[in-house]
Amino acid sequence: MKDITSYSALELGKLIKNKEITVEEAVMAQIDVMKQRESSYHCYITIMEEAALQRARDVQKLIDSGELNDSPLAGVPVAIKDNICTKGTLTSCASKILSNFKPPYDATVIERLNKAGAVIIGKTNMDEFAMGSTTETSYFGETKNPWEVTHVPGGSSGGSAAAVAAEETFYALGSDTGGSIRQPAAYCGVTGIKPTYGTVSRYGLIAYASSLDQIGPIGRNISDCTAALEIISGHDPKDSTSTDQNSFTYMDALVDDVQGMKIGIPKGYLGAGLEEEIKESIYKAAEVFRSKGAIVEEFDLDAVDFAVPSYYVVACAEASSNLSRFDGVKYGYRSEKAEGLQDLYKNTRSEGFGMEVKRRMMIGAFVLSSGYFDAFYNKALKVRAKINEGFQKAFEQYDIILGPTAPETAPVLGESLSDPLKMYLSDIYTVSVNLAGLPAVSLPCGVDKKGLPIGMQLIGKHYGEKDIIRAAYSFEQSYSYVRPVKLGSNGKEVTI
Repeated sequence: MKDITSYSALELGKLIKNKEITVEEAVMAQIDVMKQRESSYHCYITIMEEAALQRARDVQKLIDSGELNDSPLAGVPVAIKDNICTKGTLTSCASKILSNFKPPYDATVIERLNKAGAVIIGKTNMDEFAMGSTTETSYFGETKNPWEVTHVPGGSSGGSAAAVAAEETFYALGSDTGGSIRQPAAYCGVTGIKPTYGTVSRYGLIAYASSLDQIGPIGRNISDCTAALEIISGHDPKDSTSTDQNSFTYMDALVDDVQGMKIGIPKGYLGAGLEEEIKESIYKAAEVFRSKGAIVEEFDLDAVDFAVPSYYVVACAEASSNLSRFDGVKYGYRSEKAEGLQDLYKNTRSEGFGMEVKRRMMIGAFVLSSGYFDAFYNKALKVRAKINEGFQKAFEQYDIILGPTAPETAPVLGESLSDPLKMYLSDIYTVSVNLAGLPAVSLPCGVDKKGLPIGMQLIGKHYGEKDIIRAAYSFEQSYSYVRPVKLGSNGKEVTI
């Protein structure tokens, strides 16, 4: 038998159901690996060792009694991004301003995971308030890429993606506002799904940009992600943007069949700015789909050239509103230097927020201000509508859209932070999906000459998750998951 932590989430769930491994054994094995590797990668802000072991015993009883027979991930450890509320456990958004905040309630996705018998192992590191593409803006320090520790894991869900790649969890939840699940999944050589806006409840997700944010899973393969997505999806009366559909049967789409599927590749996605090795990997992926009977064509996708500026205007505007609640009055960090209410607001926010969060809040306040609202914010909304129209037009011809997830593989630590514009442009292929509210998946499709993974993105129409899951599963049958080299307990490199 191989190491417990090397199994996929669904494989482990099956072993637990068959009583070949107990839930407590799985959790203890996971915690041991976390203790060995956390000093190298720093995937977590909080490790919930004691709570996870107690939860493991409780879940084992439910499994033994047959109450969780229909849950494929019962007993499997899962990690949660630290902007998703967990009752009584630190939920910091990787920010000083929430460094002492323990929510009095669980997010809806946490309730659904608990009902399915999941064991939450810890809260993962992230860019502060999900603002960043490298997981370097965290108040608690940077996360490192398990493929090469001198490189970033991506962001803002970099801790979740790195934890899955480093086998410090079996699967994880992240949030995706402009690519924050898909881009780190690409950088870390794992799989991540951003679902259709509204299919997964945002209740309990600490907001960055409410019209763009979505919670989604990260796993080692599309099957694990699909199983997790099926658990957390469905209508929630506590989220006014939630879809009316109560349940989703995504697992039905895990079939190796793309015969006759029409796949479009936007020509603009393969132009200037894209690394040549990534372009070659996308063309090779296209050939895999053709060999399986799919029809693959290049086409012109309208308005996506304006996606990045439109996204940052909309996202920053919403962020400036959403983050105004953090003022030191009711909860979170409070400055000790304040002499009056205005001082309290100013000093708390100056001391509590990091530089990138302040930058985006100031941009947001500017584009919403009198005299600039029409020039920037209203114009960005019009571009957003055009982008949505462009996708709708494309989906009249194609079932899914294929392209790169990011224009380059994982950059060196510190490289992007010194050039914010470069960091923003790393989202060039992902932000349009959020602006249009579409589902998309990133999965590995190659490795570059530096030994870093390359990710490809499959985009579906609204509620078209089954199409992208089917295509991703079919591709995986021709491209198996590759594990990065990691540090063993003796400090030497090992491949597992």
